[in-house]
Amino acid sequence: MSRATEISNGVWLGSTADSGLDPAAPKANQDDYDILIEASDLAQMPSSETLNHVTDLLEKTEEAQLVEFPSSGSIMPPTWSQAEVDGILEMCRWIYDLANPDELLDADDKRDCDGDSQMASASGTPRRILIHCTDGYTETSLLALAYFMYANGLPVHDTWLRLHCEENRNFFAYPSDVALLLSIQSRIMHESPAQKGLTNIHEPQWLRRMDGSLPSRILPYMYLGNLGHANNPELLLAMGIKRILSVGEAVSWSDEEKEKWGEENILLIDRVQDNGVDPLTEEFSRCLEFIGAIRYELLKWEELQLTARNKPLKRELEWANIAREIALMNRPYSR
Repeated sequence: MSRATEISNGVWLGSTADSGLDPAAPKANQDDYDILIEASDLAQMPSSETLNHVTDLLEKTEEAQLVEFPSSGSIMPPTWSQAEVDGILEMCRWIYDLANPDELLDADDKRDCDGDSQMASASGTPRRILIHCTDGYTETSLLALAYFMYANGLPVHDTWLRLHCEENRNFFAYPSDVALLLSIQSRIMHESPAQKGLTNIHEPQWLRRMDGSLPSRILPYMYLGNLGHANNPELLLAMGIKRILSVGEAVSWSDEEKEKWGEENILLIDRVQDNGVDPLTEEFSRCLEFIGAIRYELLKWEELQLTARNKPLKRELEWANIAREIALMNRPYSR
């Protein structure tokens, strides 16, 4: 489960536990947010009437208003409709206007997809909005990515990297989400309040090889990924990943890519399968030696990050403790 974080002014991304709607999470405070947008497989695209009604209720009550939105992976190519695309743009515009009422455009420009006037907050009060799902990671990704594109006027590839690397947000998108957002990114950028307009979008090669997901950050400087991630070296470099440890599967890189990375930065453990059964205990020393070879570099990097944030040079876990914890987690598989 992932804790809520602010991904744009007034807009948070988190789990249902952060919404105050989950009885199993009594510490969550529903009053922290004015609008709770739940992404789920059963949700339909909210209509203009629904959004306008919620906007009206915000002026009449202090209670948090509930809205539903289709989950990631639920709008499938090539069958998505123009109404669904219009709905995504209208939702992004509605969220932005409520979170940033002081940046509203002239009334003549505030039109929804049918040409009708779009209601905005009459009070001019900035609203706090939480986009949530059960795990705070999966179902919300389509709306979160679309909104991040809209709010910042970014193309798909920059959105994926910035939301993960700069906003420190893990998410899981599907291939259908990538295809959908790629097909409408020009329109999103054109209608973005950032007003960057239509520009020549130079897509990196790694984008077409990405299935929508990114390696998961398990430590500030360490990621856990699959073979698809490993076989997309340009994506790894774009994320700042410079060494790769592959267990049970060989990467399919060209000689040029291997030379670019350097043999010392690639380690293949090829005498086991990544099946949760084959023991790794005999390979621990090689793995830890490979990781430990950059121990000093990693620790210095961490110190620089802490210094930049004016935080004390104190770690929650030292390197020896981290290695011991990893070994303990894998002990059951050695029996």
